[in-house]
Amino acid sequence: MKLINLLKINFLVCVFSVFSATAQDYFLKDKAPFNSEIPSPEEFLGYPIGQQHTRHDQIVAYFIKLAQTSDRATITSYGKTHENRKLVILTISTPENLNKLSVLKQQHLAFTNPFETPTNYDAVPIFVQLGYNVHGNEPSSSEAAMLTAYTLVASTSAEVKNYIENAVIFIDPTINPDGRDRHTQWANQFRGTPLVSDNYDAEHNEMWPRGRTNHYWFDLNRDWLLGINPESRGKLQWYHEWYPNVVTDFHEMGTNSTYFFEPMKPIGSQDPIMPKENYEDLNNLFAPYFSKALDNIGSFYFTKEAFDGTYPGYGSSYPDLQGALALLFEQASSRGHLQDTDYGTISFPFTIRNQYISSIATVKAAVDNKSKLRKYQQDFFKSAVSGTFKKGNEAYEFGDAYDHNRNKAFIDKLLLHHIKVYKKGSRFVVPVKQPQQRMVQTIFETYNKYRDSVFYDASAWSIANFYNMKYKGLKSADISEEILSTDGLVNVSKVSKSDYAYIMDWDDYNAPAALYFMQSKGLKVASAFKPFSSITSEGNKSFNYGSVMVPVSKQKKTNDEVYAIIKEAQDTYDVPIYSVDSGFSVSGIDLGSRNFQKLDKPKALLLVGKGVSSYEAGEVWHLLDTRVHMPITKLQISDFGNVPLKKYNVLVMVSGRYNTLDSLRQKKIKDWVSQGNTLVTIARASKWAIDKKIVKEKLTKKPKDTIKSKEIKRLPYVDAGEHIGRERLGGAIFEVDLDITHPLGFGYRDTSLPVYKNNEVFIAPSKNPYSTIAKYTENAHIDGYISADNYENYLKPSASLIVSKLGSGRVILFADNPNFRGSWYGTNRLFLNALFLGNHISVPKVRE
Repeated sequence: MKLINLLKINFLVCVFSVFSATAQDYFLKDKAPFNSEIPSPEEFLGYPIGQQHTRHDQIVAYFIKLAQTSDRATITSYGKTHENRKLVILTISTPENLNKLSVLKQQHLAFTNPFETPTNYDAVPIFVQLGYNVHGNEPSSSEAAMLTAYTLVASTSAEVKNYIENAVIFIDPTINPDGRDRHTQWANQFRGTPLVSDNYDAEHNEMWPRGRTNHYWFDLNRDWLLGINPESRGKLQWYHEWYPNVVTDFHEMGTNSTYFFEPMKPIGSQDPIMPKENYEDLNNLFAPYFSKALDNIGSFYFTKEAFDGTYPGYGSSYPDLQGALALLFEQASSRGHLQDTDYGTISFPFTIRNQYISSIATVKAAVDNKSKLRKYQQDFFKSAVSGTFKKGNEAYEFGDAYDHNRNKAFIDKLLLHHIKVYKKGSRFVVPVKQPQQRMVQTIFETYNKYRDSVFYDASAWSIANFYNMKYKGLKSADISEEILSTDGLVNVSKVSKSDYAYIMDWDDYNAPAALYFMQSKGLKVASAFKPFSSITSEGNKSFNYGSVMVPVSKQKKTNDEVYAIIKEAQDTYDVPIYSVDSGFSVSGIDLGSRNFQKLDKPKALLLVGKGVSSYEAGEVWHLLDTRVHMPITKLQISDFGNVPLKKYNVLVMVSGRYNTLDSLRQKKIKDWVSQGNTLVTIARASKWAIDKKIVKEKLTKKPKDTIKSKEIKRLPYVDAGEHIGRERLGGAIFEVDLDITHPLGFGYRDTSLPVYKNNEVFIAPSKNPYSTIAKYTENAHIDGYISADNYENYLKPSASLIVSKLGSGRVILFADNPNFRGSWYGTNRLFLNALFLGNHISVPKVRE
């Protein structure tokens, strides 16, 4: 190691080990003097910022202390995480502004009302929301949040006084407390004395699942649009109460990078719904503030060449669709306290200082340009209710006649984004011309043309397709009763007592949860493998494939006990359940038919750990935990050799490398499946099962006549990333043809189904004519980018879902992810059918 690097390390160790004004001056020297009655972060915590990672509860405690000791700050909570940690906002301004905050709020919101025309742009303080640490293992920003809060609350400098007089600043110190604390514990427990900068040290290499994600391993920076987790739902509710003018989104990136601020690379959409004034004019207006601030401390940075704001669900893009300016910052990470880089070492305090400097620069830029920002937000919302719209539709009509709980979940998502929804008979209407017009476009519109083909993330997000919500555009908006909440949207007839049997529709989204509830209470249940109609307590009723029958006389419980369980299941999950008094059907199979198959309660095992996609594993865990209320055993893959598989009847494998599953462990899986059990594989796990010959299936191969000659076309080196990136499938939506007579298709009424694909796993249709459950259609593209080569030669000939026989059991192979980001209500049923019905799927043997 060079002598200069050793000197740097020794110097930084000294900084860490001495409690003095020097540590505070490293960050705050140009913001003095400070009110001595307000404790600095260093005084409150007992160590200088950057010496170690600060737990979330300590950060909250410090913010509470600031609110208690200063009349410049108040603190509120906007929710709790899955692990019960508080989500808080510290509001900072002058005492005079805080005392009349409700009046200022009313004046501010007038600019977001397209039917009002205030012109006092410069008279109302600008509303700035500083958001930090959405990725838990990108910790520098939460430390910077404490420094920023202290500066704005305690500094008596003329500069800071100007900021708080002309702005109301909302500081959210930790958007992802569960992930942050997971990483904080890791970094602090491996911190050495002296510090170890070696990249291979455990401190810099977290174990699976790492701290990036929340409790269920969701990336909360993708959840602003989807609103699945309590962290996001609470923040969205807060956001639509305040509509700040400027919003920050602080992140970290690779250790060998420098610092990034906007503008980003050009937006990938050919015709973005975000106003050009936002991503060009306002970004360019703010950029000089950041460059000047970072130049002053000698920090290097870059802009324009990375990241993109195409996906509207980031913290740095969602506010752009609300009339705000959202700003992304990315700091090279120390991934601990001190780490080697190509240019020497990078320290935790250094990363914190860049984030702090950018926070203050954001406030300065907002205050200097508050009139322009207010006028922009006003024009943004006024444009939403005027003019014509890109698709020529005045409204969208939707609704599923058979699945009211899926309707409810979809409407809940619309209302979460303050989209106005109206009832139209048994269906629903969303007018385009409303303040949230751009969110309406986001929910319903689909695209197939893009300016750029290399996306940082998903290129498709039409939420209506996520929910398999059939909809149509209307040329005029015929509306009546506005829906203000989802209360009362699902009204099922209360089931009456029967001494013979009960039947539950399988069409409803909540039916699997109700089924598991019944099974967990000890009821024996059966599934209809053919349709039928019966005389019920509600008259003649037709029942679809998969309808669940509870035969009363077959139970080990009294009739009253059975009814109590049935009634509780219905009350809990709002599912249609009917009582019948006879096994004789009006049409179709009778209740005693062999086409009713008794269902075993799922005993599911999910492989997790090193090499496994924590995102996909978390999606499975979240679905079963929060919606089905069904336990699933999460087995560390390192323990697979020790687990007695006979305890389980379903094994779930999501995308992963699975390098530790050697030939003996692969044989263990095959033997277990062959004994009558079910292996469910998703995306890259399906490719693994095919590659390792767990199943006798094939991946799609490119037709020989389309393979180019061996002559290699010469291309510019500088364009390599763009050319290679075009063949990646970041995330797009396609149509499949679904066999709704197959158990995996039970609960669907339409053979056309949207699926989400964000991988290059292309599975050839099964040679067994009954085993290809879902195949991409001839005109499969619905929304998002896919290269012509991938579309024509790989996707269109392929299957999305197949079943492969293995001994007495079966392997269910998903090419796509049916649970993507907890939002694919439309394909969750495919996965749940695999769990509840998989062990009852027989693969018909055909003559080869």
